[in-house]
Parts: sequence; C-alpha cells; structure tokens
Amino acid sequence: MNPDLLITTNGFKGTWPSIEYGAWLAATLQTKISLLGVTENLSPAAIDDHHPLEDVFARAVELFQQKGLEYSLEVRNGDAEQVIPRKAKEGNFITVLGPLGRPQIRRWLIGKSIRHLMEEISGPILYVPVSCLPLKKVLICIGGLGYEVTAEHIAMQVAMSSRAEITLLHVVPPVDLDYPTTRAERENWQHLADTNTPVGRSLRQALEIAEKDGLTVIVKGRRGNVVEEIISETKGGDYDMLCMGSPYSGSALRQLYAPNVTAEIAEGARCPVLTARYKREG
Repeated sequence: MNPDLLITTNGFKGTWPSIEYGAWLAATLQTKISLLGVTENLSPAAIDDHHPLEDVFARAVELFQQKGLEYSLEVRNGDAEQVIPRKAKEGNFITVLGPLGRPQIRRWLIGKSIRHLMEEISGPILYVPVSCLPLKKVLICIGGLGYEVTAEHIAMQVAMSSRAEITLLHVVPPVDLDYPTTRAERENWQHLADTNTPVGRSLRQALEIAEKDGLTVIVKGRRGNVVEEIISETKGGDYDMLCMGSPYSGSALRQLYAPNVTAEIAEGARCPVLTARYKREG
C-alpha cells in the first residue's frame, strides 16, 4: 500500500508549487492527500482577520477536485517547524514541503527550516522549491551503502508511472585512506557498475530494477566534493526530480548523506528533492 501524502503549507505563496506537485504525485501514485495548514503567530485580536491560508486552501481544494483526488483538510496553530513533524509522526506519510518564507535574519540565527524538518521527520520527504512537470528525467544518487534504497524505490515507482528517464549517479569523494575498495572506486570511477565494490553492486541492482520496469537508464560517475558534484549535475542535467537517501547511522561515511548535507543539496537544487531515511529489513 502506498503511503498517503501529507502536503503542508503556512499560507506563504512559495508553498504553492509543493501543493501543485503533491496533487500530481497523488494522482500518479493513486494515493490520498492530507493537507495540513499551519497558522503561525495568530493573536486573539487577529482571529477574525482574513488569513493567507484561506486563499491557499481554496485553490488547493479546487485543484484536488479537478483531479478527482481523495483529500482531507486540517489546520493547526503553532510554528510550522514544530507542527509539521508532529503531524508526520501520526501516520504513514510522504511529507511534501515547500519554502516557508522565513526572514533572512531568522535563517542566519537558527538555520533554514528544511534542515530542522529533515532531522525531525522520519518518513520520506519531498521538498519542492519549484514544480518541474511533466516528469521526464530523474536523478538517483547511489552511495553504495544502501542508504538510498528507501527513496530509490519511491522514485522508481514514480518514474515508471511517468515513463521518465533515470540517471544513476555516484560521486567518488576525495579520501586519504588507501583501502582496496576505495582504491578500486578511485581508479574505476567512470565505470563503477563493472566493479565488485559496494557501489558497483548497488548500481547493478538499481539497473536491474529499472530495466525490468522497462525504463531508460544512464549511469554516471563523478569525482570531488559530494554536495558540489551533485548540485553541479542537477544544474547541468536538466532533471525534474533528485532522489537521495539518509542513513542516520554511526558509519564513518555518514557525512556523505547526513541530514545537513542532504539539506544543502535541497537548498541548491533547482528541482524537487525526494529523500528518505534508510530502514534496515526487519
């Protein structure tokens, strides 16, 4: 059973692309929508004032009805960074987020909201700074440790429904250690799928799944800083969705896909970013 979509907004106009994209995804996956509106800093004196959420909800309901989607509406009071994770824990959701329109000084003092939300939400997250439709090209980042598998499965399902082209990307980071595995990756970074390394096995597994589903697949390798190389690939590749994982583990390679790194990529990407924590079988 597909998870429901939890689409969120605080009334900021920058969240509309995430609502629009979420509606498309719900139709693609044939799943339900829970639209969560967060009213922030609502004083008793302003209780009867027109709130931006009213306009956003009206547009969203019209869109959902046009697409024939099953949906529910809910409004909660508080800071979105606190309210959204609490709601996300109440069900099996893919949480769809957009920029919350925070002032620059707030971002300087406590960081960008997407970082906090990625740390607090355990389920899959789809961050939509812009709506890139139709979906034609999907970039899936393969780390080699299996952390991307949860997000990869969702991305494959979406790509199959849209018949989108998939690019599998692995970035070989600069390392000082000279273990056999790191040496093999460093020396064979342009054709890692042919190696018996963890990355090679992950790439072959993803290739097998994609080709079994009849999808067009391209494999790419890069060398350098993981964040910089992924952002560079997204900018140059004209992708409509970026997919990557997050381990939340004590691995020595944790920094490659840690929440703050994933957030950096989301902040720099020019397309929706799908991410999900790694979950071990059993």
